Amino acid sequence: QKDKVQQFAQVADASEKVALEVLKAANWSIDAAFEIFFTQPQYAQVPRTDPQKIDALFARYAETDQEMILADGVAKFCEELGVDPCDVVVLVVAWHMAAAHLGEFTRQEFCAGLRALGCDDLPQLRQQLPQLNQQLQEEGTFREVYVYAFGFATEKGQKSLALDTAIGMWQLLIGARWPLLDAWCEFLTEHHNKAISKDTWNQLLEFTKTIEPDLSNYDAEGAWPYLIDEFVEHVQTSRGGSR
Repeated sequence: QKDKVQQFAQVADASEKVALEVLKAANWSIDAAFEIFFTQPQYAQVPRTDPQKIDALFARYAETDQEMILADGVAKFCEELGVDPCDVVVLVVAWHMAAAHLGEFTRQEFCAGLRALGCDDLPQLRQQLPQLNQQLQEEGTFREVYVYAFGFATEKGQKSLALDTAIGMWQLLIGARWPLLDAWCEFLTEHHNKAISKDTWNQLLEFTKTIEPDLSNYDAEGAWPYLIDEFVEHVQTSRGGSR
């Protein structure tokens, strides 16, 4: 199936993310997938791009003789795109590229991502930045980007996310959405000081969406990770309440 995804992506000039979606819809029939891709409006709306221009753009930032854009290249890419590398829109771009690791893009990720966005030069991508930012206002997209961010920011070979990196990602993603974020980060730094598990990362998003900032609807018998339970107890104690 992986070979089919790569084959379809290459021939159709699509991202692997789109290729996977279309192949699943076609029950893994290549011919049926091409029929869907070239006839259904949601795929036809993506402008066709010039592969040579995208390859040239990749080469501009890639390390010499490598199929990778590394940290310096990513910084140059962001500078010429006109965005701060710490801007959340860079995370959205990386999500569209299905980039596996923070601070680098493979040729496949970079080129397929730009094709999926319908861009083959920086001015086109720059023009899309407001729209990419707006996508985070869509609940489904925000959730996907949030879940993606954990694996993206986790160091290679690790299953948990370094605490300082997790805090930086939370500030980037939910800093303006959750009034208790500063208290949460302070609690983790003072009382936890360990890496963050995937379960805690994912469950925190659910917590921010279902539990009121005053914790009035928090249920101590709920199935929250122990770290979130300890945080609630800490906040309630500091406020002079009881669990």
